[in-house]
Amino acid sequence: MHIYIHIPFCKQACFYCDFHFSTNTSAKGRMVEAIKAEMVIQKHYLGNSPIDTIYLGGGTPSMLSQIELESILEALQQLFTIRPNAEITLEANPDDLTAEKIKEIAAAGINRLSIGIQSFYDPHLKALNRAHQSAEALNCVLGAQDAGITNISVDLIYSIPHPDHKVLYEDIHKVLTLNIPHISAYCLTIEPKTTFGNWLKNKKMPPIDETFAAEQFEILIRELTKGGFEQYEISNFAANKQYSEHNTAYWKAEPYLGLGPSAHSFNGAKRSFNISNNARYMAAVEQNILPNETELLTSADKTNEYLLTGLRTKWGVTAPKLQDLSEGTFLQQRHQQLENLIEQGFLELKNDHWVLTPQGKFFADRIASDLFID
Repeated sequence: MHIYIHIPFCKQACFYCDFHFSTNTSAKGRMVEAIKAEMVIQKHYLGNSPIDTIYLGGGTPSMLSQIELESILEALQQLFTIRPNAEITLEANPDDLTAEKIKEIAAAGINRLSIGIQSFYDPHLKALNRAHQSAEALNCVLGAQDAGITNISVDLIYSIPHPDHKVLYEDIHKVLTLNIPHISAYCLTIEPKTTFGNWLKNKKMPPIDETFAAEQFEILIRELTKGGFEQYEISNFAANKQYSEHNTAYWKAEPYLGLGPSAHSFNGAKRSFNISNNARYMAAVEQNILPNETELLTSADKTNEYLLTGLRTKWGVTAPKLQDLSEGTFLQQRHQQLENLIEQGFLELKNDHWVLTPQGKFFADRIASDLFID
């Protein structure tokens, strides 16, 4: 079982980001108390099963003070059974990770950091409106390792417009020199309700060059594989099988509880969505009301979600689970599409698992949607 906590605050808005957050941090302390109040309301959502992973995302959870962070983790310990050595991840921005801050995070019980580096090239960081510079990115990783936090993941963004691939090669080289076990690499996308989205709409920036993005994706896979990393999910690479336990649980459709504004929860049969409004979220939970909507998942919903997430991973999807989720109809509906995808070289069957081929990884979402059932 797994818990996600959304911390909806950032210092400034990155031009590409469409996650829920606010740059007004005046209610940060009240939000922490509201999240703890939601924990009480939701303490039986996952039954009495031990919690395997905790993930603090956002927003920017590294903006929490030591007292606020410890308060959240202590409340979790009181209300849930946390497995010994559970993976406890904190998303962080390099500009927050001073030597003192890293000590506070380690002392609070965080044992994994996910650091939003994005690039080591300062002009790219400026173009994305990131709050840090490349020197801070390098120093915070070294500082975390010195403090004993060695389970570190870093984020990179590729397909940022540039005349050639030189910056990407340099970013990959720098990451590989850091001796970290996990890298998440995401293609720059332009979402409608972002600064980039507005610029694209008003023709102040061009759309993403898909050919350039595909070339960069190929470079990432090739260079990270040469560097000892395994691509275990389309956007995620691990050395020595140090996969993200929390994210892997999502991809394998395991139950999880989401706390905080905009957080989602999933128990296998239903999915809940918390409201994406800080003030309304806090006001509701302070009155012992869950500010969410719940969707009862049909057999088609469960099957299609499993296809969408599972096909992105090295483990793929299994025929028995697809048949179970679809109430026995998947193979009847999609046998021919499976055969076509295998014949085209996009999919292969390994030990009762359908997995994407290297060529298929370039079209993961399209292939999944082709296999969706009604």
